[in-house]
This record gives sequence, C-alpha cells and structure tokens, in this order.
Amino acid sequence: MTPDGQLPLTGERTVPGIVAENYWFRRHEAAYLLALPHCRGARVLEAGCGEGYGAALIAAEARAVIAVDYDALTAGHVARRYRQLAAVRANLVHLPVVDASIDVVVGLQVIEHLWDQPRFLDECARVLRPGGALILSTPNRLTFSPGWVPGTPPLNPFHTRELSPSELASLLPPTLALQDLRGLRHGPRLHAMDGRYDGVVAAQLATDPARWPTGLLADVAAVRAEDFVVNDTELDVSLDLLLLAVKR
Repeated sequence: MTPDGQLPLTGERTVPGIVAENYWFRRHEAAYLLALPHCRGARVLEAGCGEGYGAALIAAEARAVIAVDYDALTAGHVARRYRQLAAVRANLVHLPVVDASIDVVVGLQVIEHLWDQPRFLDECARVLRPGGALILSTPNRLTFSPGWVPGTPPLNPFHTRELSPSELASLLPPTLALQDLRGLRHGPRLHAMDGRYDGVVAAQLATDPARWPTGLLADVAAVRAEDFVVNDTELDVSLDLLLLAVKR
C-alpha cells in the first residue's frame, strides 16, 4: 500500500488518480459506463473488482454490489476505501454466493487472467437468476497480441489466455445466451492522437512515463471515457471486446 492509501501499480492493474495511467483508466471506465444501465436497481456481483473504482461507480446505480477479488491486499483496500461495497476475497471459480441470487455479474478485463475460464463462466451462470445478465470485457487478442504464436504463452505475462471475438463467444455455457458482442475502439480525438504519436498506445509503452515528452503526458491526462466508441462492426480490429449474455 502506498502512503496515500492507494494500491500500488503492478504493471497490469489500473488505479485512478495517476496521470500516466489515465488512458488505461478511462478505457476501463468506458466499459463500466456501458454496464451501468443493466445494473440499475440490481443486485450486482463484480468478479475481479481490482481497485474498486468500477464497483463503486456501479453502486451508485445498483441496489447492492458485492465486490470480489482473489488478491488479499486488493480486497482489503476495497473494504476500507469503498464502504458502500460488500468486499469479499474469494476465488472466481468459487463465487461466495448461493445459486440464482444475483441479477448481474460484471467481469471487466478479468477473464484473460484466469486459468479455468469455462469454470468461471459456469460459476457466473450458477449465481445468476433466470433472466440475469453477464457482462464481460477483455482485450481483443487479435489486436492486443498480434504477434502471438498459437501454442505459446500470451505475450502479456499477467494473462493466461487471450481471446478473439469468436473464441470469447464460444466459451459461453449452454445456460447463458449471447445477447450482444461489441468492440471498443478509439474515437476521433484518440485517432488524432494516434496520428501525432504514430499510435498513442505504442508511444506510452515505448518508455517510462518519467521520460515521456510533455505533449504526450498532457494528451494522456486529457483522455476521457467518451473518447472511446463501442459498436458491433469490425470486431476483429477492435481494442477490447464487450459481451452481454443472459441466463436462460
């Protein structure tokens, strides 16, 4: 834990309030904002809540939110910082709620970290009531790891298996019916940044943030969730995938 009570950066987990992380934070926030309409008045479980900012955003609309994470440091931080949440440390393939007790399960940027993805989805189906919704997001393997060779580990050491659009959809168990599959991509402002830096993501990853040009740091700090767009066209070239499924 940092002196200001913030979770430390791991190289993968995104936390709010850090200028150099703002692009990734807003990219995640865009997915949370899309999930909100499905969470209004609902009993929600977030599987893999991370720092907790997303679960707190959902809690402003939901009837109740259970925030689950496997990491003890993370679960403790969420319990202290976000008192409106029921924070629980648990394995995501053993969700700590009874059958058919949840209206919405949210798992954003989580499934790519899990060793047993089918078992996780079975657990999501188990805890959802009939008609309940599963909302997932994950990096699109086709654009996130374009150089990946099948049969080798993911290029990102924090990931166990990354998914293409068709691979993500094919993992759903029979009890979950696919309702929507969309892709998140850069909107006009971010396209303009891509032009300035020959790819704003590549520019951020090319060197330590302490060595970024002043212009890049200012542009990253100015990114907002609204700078990302989501639609159901050209999924294979999207940055992230967003899936909505309903319990039969």
